[in-house]
Amino acid sequence: MPKFSKKDVFKLLEEQYLAFNQQDFIPNDPISIPHQYSLKQDIEITALWTAILSWGQRITIINKANELFSLMENEPFKFIKDHSPKDRLRFKNFKHRTFQPEDCYVFLEFLQELYQEYESLEDLFTHEQGLKSGIISLRAKLEAFTGEKHRTLKHISTPSKNSACKRLNMFLRWMVRKDNKHVDFGIWTKLNPNQLYIPLDIHVGRVARHFGLLTRKNNDWQAVEELTNELKKFDDTDPVKYDFALFGMGVLGKAI
Repeated sequence: MPKFSKKDVFKLLEEQYLAFNQQDFIPNDPISIPHQYSLKQDIEITALWTAILSWGQRITIINKANELFSLMENEPFKFIKDHSPKDRLRFKNFKHRTFQPEDCYVFLEFLQELYQEYESLEDLFTHEQGLKSGIISLRAKLEAFTGEKHRTLKHISTPSKNSACKRLNMFLRWMVRKDNKHVDFGIWTKLNPNQLYIPLDIHVGRVARHFGLLTRKNNDWQAVEELTNELKKFDDTDPVKYDFALFGMGVLGKAI
């Protein structure tokens, strides 16, 4: 494995972060879906659901998310808050990979219940023990809602099972990070960027290992914590900004 100095890695991460954290990144990425909305609850609903659907090619994810929210008449918060059981039937043909109509029905009802309890999903994730506990709480609430063996549970991963929780950490990055490029939203102000965890997938993991930022072989929660802690050595106030660099080099830039 090539060896890189910390100084060289820091310089490269900063360069790539600045290169990819741009407005022209938005249209071809799933983050473009919540960028279609302005109401806080619409943004967080579309961001969460789009993140959950983020399997496969980005253009397919974008198309499926647009299809999903068009079934809510592009007013997801209003629809979720006000819909009746019969309104869920319009989703009977919605599918994306392993996400099936039954999962749609569960998510619609589950989100409706959450918004009866919380004004914003931010309140669910704002946990005194940190975002790890917030993610665990979301999964626990879904499990209490569905029962412990329901098929829909697989769409909400949890650190308590040592999952990397890539999609949830990506969603949380979108909600919490804020800078002058306005790619991420930063609409959740009760949380700080230094509480975030890196969205770790095969591409990010491969680049991180290439540059000596990650030694753990499995892409699991332990690896997430290891990589996040390494990135804090470069920027302890906003470590997950380097997701732009790692993802960009792994997926959008030259292969490593």
